[in-house]
Amino acid sequence: MSFMVLLLVLWVEKFSAWRNRIQHDGPWLRLLVTTEGQAQWAARPWLALALLVGLPLLVLALLLVVLESVAYGWLAFPVHLLVVIYSLGRGDLLAALGPFRDSWRRGDAEAAYLVARRDLALEEDEAGALLYSVQGHLVWQAYQSFFAVIFWYALLGPLAALAYRLLALAAEHATLPALRESAVQVRHGLDWLPVRVLAASFALVGNFAGVSRALLHELLSWDISAAQLVINTARAAGETPEPVIGEAGVSSLDGLWQLLVRAAVLWYAVFALWALLI
Repeated sequence: MSFMVLLLVLWVEKFSAWRNRIQHDGPWLRLLVTTEGQAQWAARPWLALALLVGLPLLVLALLLVVLESVAYGWLAFPVHLLVVIYSLGRGDLLAALGPFRDSWRRGDAEAAYLVARRDLALEEDEAGALLYSVQGHLVWQAYQSFFAVIFWYALLGPLAALAYRLLALAAEHATLPALRESAVQVRHGLDWLPVRVLAASFALVGNFAGVSRALLHELLSWDISAAQLVINTARAAGETPEPVIGEAGVSSLDGLWQLLVRAAVLWYAVFALWALLI
């Protein structure tokens, strides 16, 4: 069932607008605001985080227990699908990059700065640094929006996928520094394994030697951030050239995207083989 869910998730992601209809964070964000507004929770950020993540997981777990006990578990199938779709990242990455790509292709650096600040929340003062940041944004968003979610779903099921997204939302929207830091720390732990699996995938579908050099000294490091690791290995695997303005710079973004697509195909092939063997 898990592989069928992942296939349907891919179809929904590429060919339908269901994702925007399913991804409504309002109820959970209201719970976050209510929790932060109560002194007993604000003074105990770890307990507050456990409530914010654990309560939805408990409701989902109870629902799955009930549904999986009837009709051979097939009633749980749509729940799995909805949870995974909800757990994907927010927004359309390629659509958000569109205005920047158009400006960069024309060589209009000023327009590129403006759209990068507006659409991608990136601020750089130099053209090369801006393209460098956009490349990193592309890789990181693809990882945290898609790869991390399907990794945890394939490994541990919908509860793990939902937990990852709720932690990401807490890290992004929490206003209490202690609560936000707690969410960041737990998410860092959840990112440790999948980001290294993705880096290894880049080695298989890209420049193996380049990834080996980039990954060798950081393979078991706990201190390096997931974003830094995945961005460095993606650039090494894709043999990304030095940033330049114009068509060549846009081509570097296309090269990184194709690397991500090849890695996704590899993951799905592995999941399909796994589904046949178990």
